[in-house]
Amino acid sequence: MPNQQSIPFGGELLPTDGSAVLIPGFLSETEADDFFAGLHSKTPWEEHSIKLFGKQIPEPRLSTWHADADLPYTYSGVPRTPHPWIEPLASLRAACETHTGHSFNGALLNLYRTGQDTMGWHSDDEAINGPNPVIASVSLGAERRFDFRHKQTREIISVALPHGSLLVMSGTCQTYWLHRIAKTTRVLQPRINVTFRHLITNA
Repeated sequence: MPNQQSIPFGGELLPTDGSAVLIPGFLSETEADDFFAGLHSKTPWEEHSIKLFGKQIPEPRLSTWHADADLPYTYSGVPRTPHPWIEPLASLRAACETHTGHSFNGALLNLYRTGQDTMGWHSDDEAINGPNPVIASVSLGAERRFDFRHKQTREIISVALPHGSLLVMSGTCQTYWLHRIAKTTRVLQPRINVTFRHLITNA
């Protein structure tokens, strides 16, 4: 059986092979509430289909891609046409850039409507993300469990991502670790996740 541990607090989550730093109070409760309300109502949410076992099925969440002009992104095998930087997304990007010291030219937004909406095991290791990408992931709304699994040792690390938290993944995190949002029957309220990234145009 692979080693599994739960991380109750913020800070560095990974013992080796990359970095994943959780900042639980990145946004105040009021700020987080405002960002959630604004993004929930103003984002042009899309429902896409994915191919699973040879069949097209609805993706188990809603999503949308926002980016600088002419910067498309293929995610889960689906080409995404970029939407513009609406408010309050532009302000959230600025806050993440200030905190991390990195610039971001794209953001993938996912809406998990209930605990039945999920994200399967994956790494953000597409060539367009560049080597050792810095990915800033903001969680808004219902708290969900986030799992890492090492690709070689299969060690699993789990952490709760609270409302208003920021998770910064960097270094070789995407090379060595998979991550997911698992299904749960206990969460009925929606969650919005925003992952800011810097795509390279010559990938």
